[in-house]
Amino acid sequence: MNASLPLDRMTTAEKLSAMEALWQDLSRNAEKFESPAWHGDVLRQREQRVEEGKETYIDWEAAKKELRKPQR
Repeated sequence: MNASLPLDRMTTAEKLSAMEALWQDLSRNAEKFESPAWHGDVLRQREQRVEEGKETYIDWEAAKKELRKPQR
């Protein structure tokens, strides 16, 4: 199946909503696929940066609020 969305005509909120719907669907069957090895590498690097005080995390709800703010 080749599904396409009119991304150039979608608002940021619509794109985030579509992304959330995709994520929810993928999450229902998470045990059926493996993340690529590089995901683990990136996570380890980020954990190290947090331990070193060079990076911090915010929760997903806070991140979505930041992403939805109007861009300047």
